[in-house]
Amino acid sequence: MCSAEPINCFPVLVNILSNSFLRLFNSTARIRVWSEPFYSTQSPEVRRDIFFVCLCYLLVLAAGLPPHFAVSSMEDYKVKS
Repeated sequence: MCSAEPINCFPVLVNILSNSFLRLFNSTARIRVWSEPFYSTQSPEVRRDIFFVCLCYLLVLAAGLPPHFAVSSMEDYKVKS
């Protein structure tokens, strides 16, 4: 039913046990379990939001970087280095 690795066997065991308990109580419902160790829960909306947050951060960073170099150059000019 499953491979010998515990990461694969546990969901199958939980599925078998839960469905057998449901049958004991005369229920017609079924419980499905699955194991996806590398499952990505990010929807396209989340990816878009992460993209815009990173873009805003980079824009703020890019706006603050040139004045830093300008101030550094002015200090070098004042010290005459």
